Amino acid sequence: MTKYDKEALRQRLTPEEYAVTQEAATEAPFTGKYDAWFDDGIYVDVVSGEPLFSSTDKYDAGCGWPSFTKPIEKKAVKRHLDTSHGMFRTEVTSTDANSHLGHVFTDGPIQEGGLRYCINSAAMRFVPVDELDKQGYGDYKSLFE
Repeated sequence: MTKYDKEALRQRLTPEEYAVTQEAATEAPFTGKYDAWFDDGIYVDVVSGEPLFSSTDKYDAGCGWPSFTKPIEKKAVKRHLDTSHGMFRTEVTSTDANSHLGHVFTDGPIQEGGLRYCINSAAMRFVPVDELDKQGYGDYKSLFE
């Protein structure tokens, strides 16, 4: 259930962003714009603008989707059992908008806690460090100091 109007979202989001965040679609591997993106900044929910992940926790898992060791704040994402496609996986959604983001797996870097948040680029918008204040995310500058 989302508190965002579906028709308004259809108008505002690209078809891929809508399919991923509202219908739990998955972008094809190695096609998302943030897969090989390693600039400094934060990634926010494309629906609500809620801060989700930081580039300081991003790494190249070689899986074809942006991968992070953890969310900016634990409360920023919710986990749900996903049994679609005959698999048992843990789906990750944003807390505020309930946007489908991707999945979390236990094959991440051990030294960073062992998790791999495998996230669709289409579910996120990148905010570069030098834009954090201007876009209302100044509280997150401390992640880069």
